[in-house]
Amino acid sequence: MYQLLLIDDDRELAALLKEFLSLEGFDTELAHDGEAGLAKAQQGKYDLILLDVMMPKLNGFDTLKQLRQTSQQPVLMLTAKGDEIDRVLGLEMGADDYLAKPFSDRELVARIKAILRRTATHPQSNQATTTAAGVLKHLDIELNPGKQTVQCQRQHIELTGTEFLLLQEFIEHPGQVLSKSELSERVLGKKLMPFDRSIDMHLSNLRRKLPEREDGQDRVKTLRGRGYIWLEGSEN
Repeated sequence: MYQLLLIDDDRELAALLKEFLSLEGFDTELAHDGEAGLAKAQQGKYDLILLDVMMPKLNGFDTLKQLRQTSQQPVLMLTAKGDEIDRVLGLEMGADDYLAKPFSDRELVARIKAILRRTATHPQSNQATTTAAGVLKHLDIELNPGKQTVQCQRQHIELTGTEFLLLQEFIEHPGQVLSKSELSERVLGKKLMPFDRSIDMHLSNLRRKLPEREDGQDRVKTLRGRGYIWLEGSEN
């Protein structure tokens, strides 16, 4: 899952954006002034930083200037100002894009996804890999499609054929939102019908059979009304 940092002193707006972005599959942390935001940003763990311009303690331009001394993390500037001079200044100082308030939620998501595509910030170390023997590996799970076997934390995990296919779909698409309809067609071979909870039940069984991750995080996150995300490494 992509991890974002939103630095904005408008607490109400920030809370609303955090909730909306979570529905779009983004894990978003908040900071409400430039100094606190800069401290978080300097941890270097974010795929993208959303940075407001007008803030107390340290404005967005000064925050960006200091951040660019040590980090090239992608930055999308957010501001109530729409003047061309502000857009140019932000871009010249190293911002990847600039979005003037008020903006639509959909435009914000489109800009975020465009930046992430351009900068390719998604960590590849947490993607599934396939060995020469055809074993699919992701974090602590090893899945062998040829033998239909699964190991997790060096334990053999007994799965049904459907649970195996469901797990394979998840670890082949870590960090991506997979809808119930997609999973139903790919795993069960049928279109999702109203009130059909088959995928939910198979996922519940899968969660029960897999041991807890060593970092204590959930393996899969449910996004109400949208589907599921198989979570990646602890840094995500």
